[in-house]
Amino acid sequence: MDIDWAALGSVFGVGLVATVALVGLFTLGLIGLSKQEQAATRGGSAALARSGAYACFALCAAAVAYGVYLIVA
Repeated sequence: MDIDWAALGSVFGVGLVATVALVGLFTLGLIGLSKQEQAATRGGSAALARSGAYACFALCAAAVAYGVYLIVA
């Protein structure tokens, strides 16, 4: 049995980067939602924070859907 260590390392690296990016993007969405609540309590406009949070969540959903597509196809 021969293990291609370069390919294994490549898969590990891509998986690690994708995981960190996805968690970071979701965290930015949560921060945007918390900023929306803070702006609403102060009486300000929360449209920018809400739209940024929704964009982050949409990108997370797109990345997960693409991952599922890669697995199924």
